[in-house]
Amino acid sequence: MAININNLANNQVTARQAEQQQVQQQNNQGAQQSAQAQANTARQDSVSLTNNAQQLNNATKKANASSGFDQEKVDKIKKAIADGSYKVDAERLAANMITKEGNIFGL
Repeated sequence: MAININNLANNQVTARQAEQQQVQQQNNQGAQQSAQAQANTARQDSVSLTNNAQQLNNATKKANASSGFDQEKVDKIKKAIADGSYKVDAERLAANMITKEGNIFGL
C-alpha cells in the first residue's frame, strides 16, 4: 500500500485555505453587521440658542417682515406741513448733519 505524500500536502493546504476563507467571511459578516447596527441607531443632533441669539433671531424676523416704512408717521408729517404746524429745529438739524458727516469722514 502506497501513500501519496503530494496529495496529503495539497489536502492540508486546501484545508488551511478553506479555514482562512471561512474566518475572513465571518470577519466580513461581523463588520457588515456592525456597520448596519450603527446605521440603524438613530442619531439625534440638537442645537440650543442663547437668549441673546433668540432675541436677535426674533428681531431679524420682525425686521424682514416689516417694510421699514411708517405710513402713519408720513401722513402725520404731511398734515403738519400742510397746516403750518411743522417746525424745524435748525440747530438740532445742523448738529445732526455735522455728526453724520464726522462719522462718514472719520472726523
